[in-house]
Amino acid sequence: MEAVLTVIALLFVLCVVLGVYATVRAVGAAKRGVDRTIAQARRTVEDTTLRARTLTQPGPAGELAQLRLTLRTSMRATQEALHAGVTEDESLRESLGLFQRLSAHGYELDAELRRLEAEPDRQALVSRLPELRGRTERITRSADSLRWAAHDRARRFAEDDLDALSAQIDVEAGALRHWTKEQSASPTAAWPDAPAPEGAAAGGRTWRETPEPRAPQEPSRPAITPPGQRPVYPWQRKTRPESTP
Repeated sequence: MEAVLTVIALLFVLCVVLGVYATVRAVGAAKRGVDRTIAQARRTVEDTTLRARTLTQPGPAGELAQLRLTLRTSMRATQEALHAGVTEDESLRESLGLFQRLSAHGYELDAELRRLEAEPDRQALVSRLPELRGRTERITRSADSLRWAAHDRARRFAEDDLDALSAQIDVEAGALRHWTKEQSASPTAAWPDAPAPEGAAAGGRTWRETPEPRAPQEPSRPAITPPGQRPVYPWQRKTRPESTP
């Protein structure tokens, strides 16, 4: 009896532990989903604000906003491309590691550009712009290079797979049309020649007509029977005497 109670208690504890674990996992997944939604909304709001500044704030402030927008757009596109490609191509993990190192420089530059947005010294800001522009171009150029290399690699793999598939389909299509090869290899059917008649010349076949006795020819009849020779039928009327001349 005690053993049964012990087993029941262990099962109850196990169910409680599994329930707590499932609850923690569900809460964690929900929290991560909320965090992703909040982060995405924050990025959207910030990108919209930067676009508005590039149009409404000419001069150094507008250029800073444009640099930040260019940097964020390039880095985000490269990150999405590498994360999407690494699930199918493990060789992209090295590229992803390089991008993470590049992202550290990108985050640092973005933070510096954000601080300079509130810089009151306009002359100092103008003097820093060439250096900030050069750093932005170097980072975005490297990010774009990684992204396009990943795209080219994926396209190359797709083309190779399509070439192999096309070759297999051609082989299969040829196997399905096997009768065309059999017809071309088999000799052309022909009817055998008729045997030569007896008495044919040795040099070749001759066709001779055997004369047959013809029936005696009947005298030809005229197309119109003369009046005196016409037959008289009983339904014809006889000529009256008064009608004769």
